[in-house]
Amino acid sequence: MIVNRSLTLKSGQCHAHRYLAPLLERIERGEIDPSFVITHRLPLSEAARGFELFHKKLDGCEKVVLKAA
Repeated sequence: MIVNRSLTLKSGQCHAHRYLAPLLERIERGEIDPSFVITHRLPLSEAARGFELFHKKLDGCEKVVLKAA
């Protein structure tokens, strides 16, 4: 179907590991506040529920943060 419509698909990988450490350091120093994107905070024991909320975009879910007990 793609060939018949002369479509081109492009993709790339996210370099999350490259930026994770510098971003975390900036968050810890208070230079960046990521709280605006966090919509749900759940205990680690509810990780499966958090994934379902995020995956199905239930309850306005954008980002789930899991916290240890």
